[in-house]
Amino acid sequence: MTRTAAKLALGLVAVAFAGAALGKSSDRQQTMQVQANRSDCTVTDSGPCVLTGNVNIVQGSLVIDAARADLRQAGGEIRSAKLTGSPVRLKQEMDNGGTMNASAAQVDYDLQQDTVVFIGGASVQQPGRGSIAGERIVYNMRTGQVQGGGGAEGGRVTLQFEPRNRAPAAATPDDGKN
Repeated sequence: MTRTAAKLALGLVAVAFAGAALGKSSDRQQTMQVQANRSDCTVTDSGPCVLTGNVNIVQGSLVIDAARADLRQAGGEIRSAKLTGSPVRLKQEMDNGGTMNASAAQVDYDLQQDTVVFIGGASVQQPGRGSIAGERIVYNMRTGQVQGGGGAEGGRVTLQFEPRNRAPAAATPDDGKN
């Protein structure tokens, strides 16, 4: 992979919205490893970079798997990243010790707007904290706002909220029948 391709691939870290807002903060300082079956990247500061076939990105605890990553830049800055797959999968540890798992058919990241959009069977889970699932999930990294939608034809968004201080299950008294 060319130096430009590696530079562009750095923008993929931003795709994992939890990495920018909730994920392990030290991951952004780690070396990124990117693998794909093929790369087609322009070596100018405003060309596209397209990675195809078993795209795998690892940076610290962040792991992204996709079929295709299409990165766009202008003036040497990454402007957007579009990941597609069947599905795209993201996993990352969080500073609080938990893990974020997300998947969708497509993940679009707009660096100018600081938004990540999960489209098609989208699901984001944080065990012990909660989850959201729907056909479309939009995360605004500036505000922390998350919007979900079920899609057309009466689809629904599903949210699950876990209590912060879940009490352990109560022990059942021994009734002497054991």
